[in-house]
Amino acid sequence: MGVTMKKSRTLKVLSAVLVAGFTLAGCSSADADSDSDADSAASQGNWPRTVETPKGPVEIAPKPERIVSTSVTLTGTLLSIDAPVVATASTGPNTDVSDAQGLFTQWGDIAKERGLAVLPMGGANAESVLAQNPDLIVVSATGGDSVVDLYEQFTAIAPTIVVDYGGSSWQEVAAVLGEATGLEDNAAATVAKFDSAVEAAKAKITLPPQPTTALVYYEDGSGANIWTHESGQAKLLTAMGFTIADIPESAKSSESMGKRKDIIQVSAENLYDGIAGNTLILVSADDGAVKAVEGLPLLAQHPAIRDHHVYAVGLDTFRLDYYSATNMVNRLVEQFS
Repeated sequence: MGVTMKKSRTLKVLSAVLVAGFTLAGCSSADADSDSDADSAASQGNWPRTVETPKGPVEIAPKPERIVSTSVTLTGTLLSIDAPVVATASTGPNTDVSDAQGLFTQWGDIAKERGLAVLPMGGANAESVLAQNPDLIVVSATGGDSVVDLYEQFTAIAPTIVVDYGGSSWQEVAAVLGEATGLEDNAAATVAKFDSAVEAAKAKITLPPQPTTALVYYEDGSGANIWTHESGQAKLLTAMGFTIADIPESAKSSESMGKRKDIIQVSAENLYDGIAGNTLILVSADDGAVKAVEGLPLLAQHPAIRDHHVYAVGLDTFRLDYYSATNMVNRLVEQFS
């Protein structure tokens, strides 16, 4: 399927391929019968298989053995299902995995142990991805780590799947990645292990006053991002027994988060109304953020602030995967058991 380029091919060759307008490698217009055949093949662990993505159906063959993740968010879930990731995007300028800089703390050491290569800061490009000789490339549909605008360039290198983690739990993302990599059993086992831990944790805690608003507070005081019901954070809190407060329409900013469904921007002047819950969970935050929010004059009379029901769940919880979600669960148990 498509064109398989070896690492030894030069950028000049890649450029020629792109200029020549190679069409999307990895996509097909399979009819209902062929889709059914592909689903049957996938259930038997056979290859090739076709995976449905936001960019349409993508055919993958053979079973991936060298995966490049251009999304630092998706790398954690790939690692958790033991996918053969050979390279990952990063958040810093360092491209040496030996000290795990630029990688998320929740899985940086695991990436180091597995010897992952680190792609340049700012995401991946055709040159850096080609150098890893991948047989599968993973791209996020939205978010700050998305390089979806390079999708067609990547498809000239190897089958490329776009995964939308905005509005999906990490468990749902794991199922998609499990199908694409032939590791469905691993994905199911990882999710089952986590779900069991959530149930055990839920039994240990006493909930604070409900409902709850989960948000990321802007340190510059300009407002916050509030997690919607569709966010992974809200879904995790719901699984733990929390009730997520609706965000009043009057509090929503005129700005948008692009195509993301998991976050609503709320300006500082609308923050009081935006926090509709009696409990406030600060995501991507530590105890310092709790003090900062509790000290905001604009929120002084808010019930959650007045009654000191403001809690931080850790700096590693903005983008959830198995590892960060597990950390979040453990911190909730520490806070409320």
